[in-house]
Amino acid sequence: MFLVTRRLRAHQSSVMARACHVTLMLLLPLLLSNMDISSSSSAASNGTDLLVLLVIKAGLSDPLGILSGNWTPNSPFCDWVGVSCSRRRQRVTALELPDMPLQGELSAHLGNLSFLHVLNLTNTSITGPIPSDIGRLPRLRVVDLSHNSLSGSIPESIGSFIMLQVLSLEYNQLSGPVPPSIFNMSRLETMLLGSNNLVGPIPHNGSFSLPMLQVVVLSVNNFTGPIPSGFAACQHLRVLNLANNLLEDVVPTWLAKLPQLTLISMGGNGLLTGSIPSELSNLTMLQALDLSFSNLRGEIPGELGKLEQLAWLQLKSNQLTGSFPASLGNLSQLYQLALDSNHLTGSVPETVGNLRLLYYFDIGSNLLTGTLDFLPALSNCRQLRHLGIHTCFLTGSIPASIGNLSRKLKQFGAHRNYLTGSLPTRISNLSGLNWLKLSHNNLSGIIPESITLMENLEVLDVVVNVMSGPIPTQIGTLTRLHMVFLEDNKFSGTIPNGVSNLSMLEQISLSHNQLSSSIPEGLFNLSNLAVLSLSHNSFTGALHSYLSPLGSLYYVDISSNSLVGTLPDSFGNLGLLSYLDLSHNTLQGSIPKSYQKLIDLGLLDLAFNNLSGTIPKFLANFTLLTSLNLSFNEFQGEIPNGGIFSNINAQSLMGNPGLCGLPRLGFSPCRDTSNRTKKQLMRFILPTVLITVAAIAILLYLMVRKNNNMKRPDVTTISVDMGDVVNYRIISYHEIARATENFNEDNLLGVGSFGKVFKGQLDDGSVVAIKVLNMQLEQALRSFYAECQVLRMAKHRNLIRILSTCSSLDFRVLLLQYMPNGNLDEHLHTGNREPLGFIKRLDIMLGVSEAMEYLHHYHHQVVVHCDLKPSNVLFDEEMTAHVSDFGIAKLLLANDNSISSASMPGTIGYIAPGACLLL
Repeated sequence: MFLVTRRLRAHQSSVMARACHVTLMLLLPLLLSNMDISSSSSAASNGTDLLVLLVIKAGLSDPLGILSGNWTPNSPFCDWVGVSCSRRRQRVTALELPDMPLQGELSAHLGNLSFLHVLNLTNTSITGPIPSDIGRLPRLRVVDLSHNSLSGSIPESIGSFIMLQVLSLEYNQLSGPVPPSIFNMSRLETMLLGSNNLVGPIPHNGSFSLPMLQVVVLSVNNFTGPIPSGFAACQHLRVLNLANNLLEDVVPTWLAKLPQLTLISMGGNGLLTGSIPSELSNLTMLQALDLSFSNLRGEIPGELGKLEQLAWLQLKSNQLTGSFPASLGNLSQLYQLALDSNHLTGSVPETVGNLRLLYYFDIGSNLLTGTLDFLPALSNCRQLRHLGIHTCFLTGSIPASIGNLSRKLKQFGAHRNYLTGSLPTRISNLSGLNWLKLSHNNLSGIIPESITLMENLEVLDVVVNVMSGPIPTQIGTLTRLHMVFLEDNKFSGTIPNGVSNLSMLEQISLSHNQLSSSIPEGLFNLSNLAVLSLSHNSFTGALHSYLSPLGSLYYVDISSNSLVGTLPDSFGNLGLLSYLDLSHNTLQGSIPKSYQKLIDLGLLDLAFNNLSGTIPKFLANFTLLTSLNLSFNEFQGEIPNGGIFSNINAQSLMGNPGLCGLPRLGFSPCRDTSNRTKKQLMRFILPTVLITVAAIAILLYLMVRKNNNMKRPDVTTISVDMGDVVNYRIISYHEIARATENFNEDNLLGVGSFGKVFKGQLDDGSVVAIKVLNMQLEQALRSFYAECQVLRMAKHRNLIRILSTCSSLDFRVLLLQYMPNGNLDEHLHTGNREPLGFIKRLDIMLGVSEAMEYLHHYHHQVVVHCDLKPSNVLFDEEMTAHVSDFGIAKLLLANDNSISSASMPGTIGYIAPGACLLL
């Protein structure tokens, strides 16, 4: 009985405690609001602080129980974790809970902690807006709410913190303009507002007064307008970071009057123009200068060589010209030097060897000339990790002294130059190298066997050279290899069996070489392999029958070899496969039923083999299939309907005399089996009829035979006008570079969503438009394929023509007709072109309409342009209109289901209402 009574009392106490807690949570806001009123007449007690802290706790989910286990009324709140109090009044002066996953929103009652000096809730997963009541804390000196998910605008009340020294709101989702009052805080030393969505101009002189400012970070926002000259009065300023905004200005010369500056970062402002002021050399304490990704012009001032403390110099991706200043070799503290993607000329000075602390050095994508005589000097840079000298006009051979470079070197890129000679064996001394890129040069000789000693190598790229000899037999020892690109050379021999040891290999391209023998079985057991390109070699034998380990494979090209045997059933288990080209081999048999699982296929090319049987109907169900070529095989029977076959052309099926159906392509109709059934029925009844009415039976028999002969069609051979096949001239990368003067901006015709268009003159004197796609963009490759797919068979006087292409893994170019008379938008909306008369406008309307009619009704595939606008209508010498830019065009099946398109819509403009259903 005693135990029962005791348990009952304990239960009642627990229920009462929970009820009191709920009641307290409901009454806290009311109590605090009453205290707000009374506080104006008398000093509030520290009980106010206790209630505020409990309200703050109630608004946070506290998933780890940090507050629920510590912030309890049973202990003094001054002893709570993260809470500091004044000694005399026992009022809360600091609330510091950094890096604790509190989760939730800040309570507006935070403004009742009237003695608060420090508020630090960085990286606590708080959300929602910053409460405006925070402005009621006049004693605040530090506010750090960075690295959270705060949203909304910055409250104007923050500008009332007259004692504030540190304001950190970076790495949130704050938006809107910054209140001008924040730029008028006399004691503020640190302002960190970077990595938000803030907009508008930074306040100018009228409300700009930050005399104590030392650090300001406003980077990665959307600020516009000029750089405020008010910063010139901040004589204590050490860090000025305005990078990655939309600021429009020149690099201010008044920066040279701020002697304490150690960091200037203004990169990523595309509207930053003008030249680099030589006066910056006065900043003797400057350690970092970032003016990259802007639109700066002129030469690099040689005076920058006086910045003895400079460790970080970023000038990449501008329009800088002139030579590489030899004086930069005086920057003995320099750690990173990035001058790539400019228009620098001349040779590389050997003074770079004085930069002994150099870690990162990239001068690629310039107009630099000369040899690699500066490489031996770089052997003094024992900390060097990255060396980029790619995409220039460097000549000569790679010196053997390359082996003297730092063993810490991780990345070496000398691709897209004019280097000759062989690869030095001493390159194997670079034992720490991760990737080696020497593609698109004129290198010859063999790959030295010593390269297999580079055990950390992850990427080996020597495509488009004239290298020969065998693939190193011990390549299997490079177990860290992720990518091997040896295509477009003269390598011979076999693929070493050691490739089976390359368990981390993701991409291998050996196409366009002279390799022979069978493909090693171990190559088909690499579970991480995603790209397999072995085309245009002399491989023999059958394909390996067990491919299931290749679960990551999405690209296979083994075309133009001498393979025999049948198509492996196990290809059907490669669920990610989107590109399969086995054309120009000697494969036999039928297409396996297991291939019906390859629903992601976008291209299937089995042309020029000895395949037989019927064409599987499941191919018509592949909604992503945009290219199918089954020509020159021994397929028979009816051609399937729907899907890819609704828009297929004759060239994709020609050379299969046993096929029937699709009369629009010239194939014979399939035999009508109903006539055969009637004939068999007549043969069954005829004997009985002959007994009774012989004469009538004979007459009927003759009539039926005559009728059958009239209905049976003659089987004719398919004839395709091979004159429709366009012969494209092969254009190399180097010819394109020469044609555009190494992609000089003076030859720029325009900039689009996926790249740039240059005017260029080829080696044969012809002038063309050269569209260079930006392969850093995810949609660029789809745009390239879409434009090729639309225009490769298009023949209409009002459509622009593709003259040729230049394509590799990281470089895609379309060569188009050059249109000297600009586009329709220029003629309609600018005064730079001759006005168009009524008759000419009507002629343009008719030309564009006829081009659209052709694409919708007479092209071999139905095409919806999706971006038809005046700027995409170009004019040739005779002012004939040509529709261009099919980068996001849609190719439709007969049932109007899209089978090929980019995922993003076109630019703003007119589109027919019916086409909206296709987007």
